[in-house]
Amino acid sequence: MINRMERKDQLLQKIAAHEAVLGVVGLGYVGLPLAVAFAQAGFAVIGVDIDPAKVNQLCQGQSYIADVASADIAPLVANGRFQPTASYEALAPTDAISICVPTPLRKTKDPDISYIIDAAENIARIGAAGKLVVLESTTYPGTTEEVILPRLASHGDVVGRDFFLAFSPERIDPGRTDYTVYNTPKVIGGMTDACRETAVALYGTIVARPVPVSSTAAAEMVKLLENTFRAVNIGLVNEVALMCDRLGLNVWEVVEAAATKPYGFMPFYPGPGLGGHCIPIDPHYLSWKLRTLNYTARFIELAAEVNSAMPAYAVAKVAAGLNEFRKAVNGSRVLLLGVAYKPNVADLRESPALDIIHLLLAQGAQIAYHDPYVPSLTLDEFTAESTPLTAVALQQADCVIIVTHHTAFDYDLIAQHAPLIIDTRNALKDCAVNGRLLTL
Repeated sequence: MINRMERKDQLLQKIAAHEAVLGVVGLGYVGLPLAVAFAQAGFAVIGVDIDPAKVNQLCQGQSYIADVASADIAPLVANGRFQPTASYEALAPTDAISICVPTPLRKTKDPDISYIIDAAENIARIGAAGKLVVLESTTYPGTTEEVILPRLASHGDVVGRDFFLAFSPERIDPGRTDYTVYNTPKVIGGMTDACRETAVALYGTIVARPVPVSSTAAAEMVKLLENTFRAVNIGLVNEVALMCDRLGLNVWEVVEAAATKPYGFMPFYPGPGLGGHCIPIDPHYLSWKLRTLNYTARFIELAAEVNSAMPAYAVAKVAAGLNEFRKAVNGSRVLLLGVAYKPNVADLRESPALDIIHLLLAQGAQIAYHDPYVPSLTLDEFTAESTPLTAVALQQADCVIIVTHHTAFDYDLIAQHAPLIIDTRNALKDCAVNGRLLTL
């Protein structure tokens, strides 16, 4: 029988020699870059995704993730270094598995960890013995120990001896090129010292700086702190924007002037709401967990209240601007510029533009949009294609609202031809505006 040290040492030797076979479960914006990074480092990687269309596309060497080029995937698939599949059985020969599945919120704002549970049960079914399993999906503190560990240990295997379990939160920022998988420090917490050691060794083959912490729960909390920090500070500056509006001040001027202080201040900027895969969602995981312990996360809930009200505030600006022209929202032609949740990406997840569209439609507005990254858009009651951004389109709109400040936009053209502009991003600060301009 292989003892604890032998099993750990064998795994460490395989990792050091790049002979370990790795598995990645979930080939989305987190899992696919991770799988490619490991494969490019010389490991054999088996990628599992339950979407057969994605698997088929990858098998043809084609990427569906903007941050991963098809030119990087194709040679890895061709030489067998990267093997996409929809079958968990393919993970049987692996030495380590990273779980990178979605963790959305239910409509009740409770965590939906069904994808994590499904992955853990499938890995347990093929057998975790001898493997390192690492959860990367964002979740509440305690998930790795309370949800994954019992399933992997259900056959009598002992963590830290027969298999190894860790949590290492993803830090992927879609569309970003300065910080990638390779140069973003990687937080890693293990169920035991041996678990942490093997996980640090594995990720140390592709990450410049692994950051070990004392436990999986600590690593889970790190991720939630990072995004709660952003959500709370964005909520603060959004409330400052509301205050400045009442006081007749320009919030952008106030923030930029405050940012000149070389210590004790970090600038955050207001906007029409929160979007993306992390900041609008992750703090709710922490808030939910604390409610189970009879504790109210007051900062989180207050920030969520402020941030979730910003789309309505932006729509109120539209109504106020139209009122100056003796027009109602009902029947007015409103052109949205940018519907992705952040600049220079195609990602619509939790985008405030979607809330703004819903609110404007409810008031009878005629909606059009332009977004070079989103050629078509379908909501429950709204289907449209991106309209070309031309002088005529701008002139014909009763109101233009800048929701997402893509760098591809011709802001001088917008400033010159739009009769009424609601600039939620201060995108026109350096432009000479001919029409009426309202900012947050």
